[in-house]
Amino acid sequence: MRTPSLTAFTGLLAALLSAACSAQTLDPAFGQASLTQARAALDTAERGDATDASLPAAHPLAGWVEYANLRRGIDTLSAATGQAFLNRHRDQAVAAAFREQWLTALAKREDWPTYRAAWSALVKSTALRCAELNARQALGVTNADWTSGAQALWRSTGKSLPNECDAPMAILAAHGGLEPALRWERIEKAAAELQPGVMRAAARGLPAADFALANDYAAFVESVHDRALDWPKTPRSRLIASYGLMRLAKSQPQSVDTTLPKFANALGLSDEERGRALYQAALQTVASYLPDSARRLNAVPDVAYDEKLHEWRVREAMSRSDWKAALAGIRRMGDKQRRDSRWRYFEARLLEMAGDKTNAEILYRDAANKAEYHGFLAADRIGASYALCPWTPKTDAAAKAMIASDPAMVRAMLLYRLERGAWAERESNDALARFTPDQRRIAVDIAQDNGWFDRGVFGLVNVGGKSYPEELRLYELRFPLHHDSVIRREAAKHNIDPTWVAAEIRAESVFNPKARSHADARGLMQVLPGTGAGLAKRLGLPWRGGESLYQPEFNIALGTAYLREMEDKYGQPYVAIAAYNAGPAPVARWLSQRGGMDADFWIETISYKETRDYVARILAFSVIYDWRLNRNAMPITDRLAGRIVDARKQFVCPLPPDLPAPPTAAPAPMQAPSRKKQR
Repeated sequence: MRTPSLTAFTGLLAALLSAACSAQTLDPAFGQASLTQARAALDTAERGDATDASLPAAHPLAGWVEYANLRRGIDTLSAATGQAFLNRHRDQAVAAAFREQWLTALAKREDWPTYRAAWSALVKSTALRCAELNARQALGVTNADWTSGAQALWRSTGKSLPNECDAPMAILAAHGGLEPALRWERIEKAAAELQPGVMRAAARGLPAADFALANDYAAFVESVHDRALDWPKTPRSRLIASYGLMRLAKSQPQSVDTTLPKFANALGLSDEERGRALYQAALQTVASYLPDSARRLNAVPDVAYDEKLHEWRVREAMSRSDWKAALAGIRRMGDKQRRDSRWRYFEARLLEMAGDKTNAEILYRDAANKAEYHGFLAADRIGASYALCPWTPKTDAAAKAMIASDPAMVRAMLLYRLERGAWAERESNDALARFTPDQRRIAVDIAQDNGWFDRGVFGLVNVGGKSYPEELRLYELRFPLHHDSVIRREAAKHNIDPTWVAAEIRAESVFNPKARSHADARGLMQVLPGTGAGLAKRLGLPWRGGESLYQPEFNIALGTAYLREMEDKYGQPYVAIAAYNAGPAPVARWLSQRGGMDADFWIETISYKETRDYVARILAFSVIYDWRLNRNAMPITDRLAGRIVDARKQFVCPLPPDLPAPPTAAPAPMQAPSRKKQR
C-alpha cells in the first residue's frame, strides 16, 4: 500500500468535508458512506476473519484498518511487514500505536536487529526503554551512552522496575556501572516510596557491612524495630528512620506518641524528619475529624506543613465551629495559597462573623473577581455582579476549512464517529500538539461540530505540557451545550433548575453519550444500570437494559429524576450533589456530624476531596451554564438553598478596559504533519 500524497488527500477531503465553510461536520451523503465502509472494514479486522479487511489506499482510515489487521498476528508478523507499515505511516498516530505493540512483540522473540530498526526516542514506556538497552547490548553497542541510559533508568524511580529491566541492570552492575553511591541513591528513593523489597534488591552488590545495614534499613521501613536505636547516627539513618516511622503512622496514627520520641532521641531526628510521621498521624486523624485531630495538627512542626495540611487545619477548626482557630489557620498559610479565591472568601467570611465588616468586604471584592464557586459566593455576600470575561475569537471560514482538512483531524473525526475513542484521541492529540493556539481553538470548535465535546476540556488550557491560562476564558468551547431542549423539558418536569442538569452532564461525561466509568456508570449523566432500572420502574418507563443508558433522552430523563429524588431526600441541592457523587452512606455520616452547619462551611468540611471539589464545581458550572443559556444567573446562594427565584445576577468583566485580548496570531499555513516539526 502506498502512502497517499497530500494532493490525493485534498480530493478525498473535498468530498468528506463539504460543509467546511460553516459547521465542519462530515457530509451526510458521502461521509456516511465512508463511515459505513470504514466501520465494516474495522469490524472485520477486529473479529479476526480469515481474510484481512482493507480500505482504498486513499481512505483516511486505511492505516487504522491495516493496523487492526496486523496486531492480530503481531507475535508472528514478519520484520519486513512491520517495518514497511512504520515507513508507510511515518509520523502518524497509527504508527506510534503500532510501534508500541510491535516493539513488545519483538522483545519477546528477542529479534534485536528489527527492534533497533523500529525504535523511536519518542517511546516513553520504561519496559520498552529497558528492552532497547537489551537490544543494544545484544548487538554490541554498549558504549558510554548505553551506560548513562541504564543509570538514568536506575535513578528514575524508587519503585520496582519492569522485568524487562532485569537484564540491563545486571549487565550494568557486572561492568561496574552501579557503584555504591548509585545503590544508596536508589535505596533512599525506595525508602521514600515505602518499598522495602526494592531497597533489598538495590543493596545487592554493596560491601558486606553496608549490605547488612541496608537490609536492616529495609526491615525497619517494613516494620519498625528497636535495632534502629543502635544505628550509626548519620543523615541516612535518620532519613530511613523517618520514612519507617511515617509508614507506621499512616496505619497506626496513635503510635507516634510513644514510638516517635524513642527513635527521635536515639538518632537525633530533626523537626523535618520527625514531621514526616507527625504529618501522617495528623492527616489520617483529621480526614475523619476524630477527636484528637486538633492536638495532632498542632504537634506537626511548621517545616513539615504543606498546603494540604494547612487546609485541613482550617477545615478541622471549622468542623468544630472554632471560627477563631479557622481564621488563624488561614493566616498561617503561605501568601500564594492564602490569595486563592477559596481562602480569600473564607477569611472574609470569618472576619465578617467576627464583626470586621470593613476588611471582610475588601477580601470579598478581591475574591469576587474570580469566575469560580467561591468568587460567586463572595459576590453574593456584597451584592456585586458576577465576574466573567468571556473570550469568543472570530473564526475565519477559510481557516476553519483548512483545519478541518488536516489529515489527522479528518482521521480523528472519523474515528470518533466510529466509536474508536482511544484512536480518535491519539489522532486529535497529535494534531493539537502541532497546531498554533488559534488553530487548536478552531480544532476544538470543529470537534464540537462533530459531537465531540470533551476536546473543549482536554484540548485547551493544558496541551502538550504547556499551559495556556488565557484559554480559561473560552467559556463557549469549555462549556458546550447539547440536548438543550431535553434538558429543559426534564428539568421542568421535575422542578429542577436546568442549569444544574447541564452542569452535572458537563462534570460527569462532557456530553459524551457513550461515556462509561470504571464503576459501570453510563451515558451523559453516568447512571448505574441498577440505579437506572429502579428509576425506570418508578417512573413507569420501559427498561431495556444497561445499553439503553447510552440513549441521551432516556439517560437525561433518569438522571434528572434521580436528582429530584436526592433533593427530596436531603432537602438541599448541595447535599443532593454530594450524594450523587459519594453515595448515601458518607453523606449520612457528614450530616450526622455537621448537619446544622451553614452550607458554605458544610461543603468545605466534606471529608472526601473528590466530593468537596465536585459540589463546588457543579455549583460553579450551574452559574456558567446560566450565562450560556440566559446571559444572567440565579444567585448561587439561592441555588444552595434550593430556591428557584426570579431574581437574576448580571455578569461584568472586572478586567481593565484597556487590557488587550489574548494574542490571536493568524493561523500558519497547513503542512503535512511531521513529528520533527512538533519539537
